[in-house]
Amino acid sequence: MKIKAYAKINIALDVVGKREDGYHLLRMIMQTIDLYDIIEVKKSDFGINIKCNKHYVPTDERNLAYKAAKLFKETYSISDGVDIDITKYIPVSAGLAGGSTDGAAVLKLMNKIFNINASDDDLKALGLKLGADVPYCINGGTALCEGIGEKITELKRFKDKILVLIKPPFGVSTKEVYKEFDLSKVIIHPKIEELIKNMEKDDIYFVANNMKNLLENVTLRKHRIISRIKEDTTIDGAIGTMMSGSGPTVFAFFDDMLKAQTCYDNMKKKYKDVFITRTI
Repeated sequence: MKIKAYAKINIALDVVGKREDGYHLLRMIMQTIDLYDIIEVKKSDFGINIKCNKHYVPTDERNLAYKAAKLFKETYSISDGVDIDITKYIPVSAGLAGGSTDGAAVLKLMNKIFNINASDDDLKALGLKLGADVPYCINGGTALCEGIGEKITELKRFKDKILVLIKPPFGVSTKEVYKEFDLSKVIIHPKIEELIKNMEKDDIYFVANNMKNLLENVTLRKHRIISRIKEDTTIDGAIGTMMSGSGPTVFAFFDDMLKAQTCYDNMKKKYKDVFITRTI
């Protein structure tokens, strides 16, 4: 069986506290976008075998898809093996949940292939053991995610908004970014409630002008190129631009496809990973 595993952006990322185990407590507005990997899972005699079209993606236990398959097999006492084929289009270590969405897709496919009939809530509970973004990636859409990502409230879909994504030529470690983040220095938090209200009204201009990601400054301090990308997309007509997740990918909202195309063309001259896409 084969499915699309969609990427996400954060329209808001707020840090509201820290647990004793070191995990940060978050409030995030997550949004699925029309950029995806294709995940195919087949039953095999034994083991977990992963193939990927990108040579730099690990195909062993470091891969979240592998971890998802292993966890699913252990949880439901499955002795058969699986062959997993990942056709990757989402950039890695980019703040777009590329690994998380692949892991979520494997859980969903194995649930069907082995006729386990686990509920979405069961799959989300498993997903949380793999990473904070995995539970959200089970359903995707537009959602408020709280806690460490496990409390998910579905919101009215904020769909068909034009985006250009630009990933600079390096990855960022989420772990390192959170390690360097200092909550005591935060003065202004994202306006989550107002953003949700205006997303329900489909007000792209309010959203583009008021979205906020508290992790942006941490990654910006190390990589000035992110500020440059934000400035360049604004010059090309973006109505709002921000870094997604822990970065380094920058996304820019446009109210006009011609402007988005111009921005894409200009950015493509400088960066390899550039995409025109939409919220879905």
